[in-house]
Order: sequence, then structure tokens, then C-alpha cells
Amino acid sequence: MTEIALFGTSADPPTAGHQAILKWLSEHFDRVAVWASDNPFKSHQTGLEHRAMMLDLLIRDIYPPRENIYLRQDFSDRRSLFSVEKAKRVWGDRSNYTLVIGSDLVGQIRRWYRVGDLLEQVKILVIPRPGYPIDPEDLRQLEALGARCSIADLNAPPVSSTDYREKGDNEAVTPPVRDYIYREKLYA
Repeated sequence: MTEIALFGTSADPPTAGHQAILKWLSEHFDRVAVWASDNPFKSHQTGLEHRAMMLDLLIRDIYPPRENIYLRQDFSDRRSLFSVEKAKRVWGDRSNYTLVIGSDLVGQIRRWYRVGDLLEQVKILVIPRPGYPIDPEDLRQLEALGARCSIADLNAPPVSSTDYREKGDNEAVTPPVRDYIYREKLYA
């Protein structure tokens, strides 16, 4: 059975951390679908079209190139359940789907739209993020809702989109993304 990782991310902007996550996912899954999305619990500075373009640049900058990472902006939706349904229309029900979330979202996911329906269709893979420890009680509550959770053994770089937006941390983004940001005059 095909193992598919579904990674919707705010990517405002996409960082070197996102790139490390994509590399790791590509080594552990048959297919990795990634897209920029609006999180209903966050505000976003830059439109989806720019964030999708920057994700594309981030993917193309991965070395060596990975043939199993797909930018699937058509999967983007404010509701993860609908993103999963879109993925299933493309790749069918005979695949195993894993929804990838950052550790900052573990406590939030219980409030997501039709979370029970979502958790019936996907496994949850939590990506540890510096500054966002995983609360075991949050995991227990998710599992009580029917979630099948695992935690990635990944140490992503300690960078964040927020650090870039608020502090201008140029180490947070890759050179192609930084060039795009300057060219398009984003995050001024």
C-alpha cells in the first residue's frame, strides 16, 4: 500500500525548517504532498499565491532532488478534512494517508472542523518544533478521539516563519525564497 504524507502549511514564508521536514518526509513516505494553506486560527501576511510560489522554490532547491515531493496547491483548504478528501480523489482510498502537523498544533487539532471524521481517515505525524514541547496530555486526548499519532524523529533547524517576519532572520529562509521575497517586496 502506498504511504502518503499530507503536509499543509501556512508557509508565511516557507523556511529552511520546512525544507528539512520535506526532505525527512521524502525519505519515509512514498509520496509527499505539500501546499500552502490558510489556518483559520492564524492571521497571514502574504497571499496564498506567493506562499505557493515560495514553496515551489523551496522544493526545487532540495539537493539531491526528490522525485516524490509534490506541490499540490489544489489540495489547499482552510479545513484539513477537505484537503484529505481532495488527496483521495487524486490517489484513491487504497493508500495510507498521514497528516503532518507541527507540535504547535497538537493542542489545537481537537478544535478542528469535524475532527472525528478527519481522524478516521488519516494517521497524525507530529513534527517537533523548537519552543513547542509536545504535551503528553494533548496526545492522550487526541488518541481518545481516535487519533493514531506518532512523533517524527527529526531535529529540524530552530527557525520559524514568525522569526523571519518579526526579526528579519535571513538564516530562516533559503536563498531562492529570500530572493523571491526581495523581488516581490514581501514582509517589508
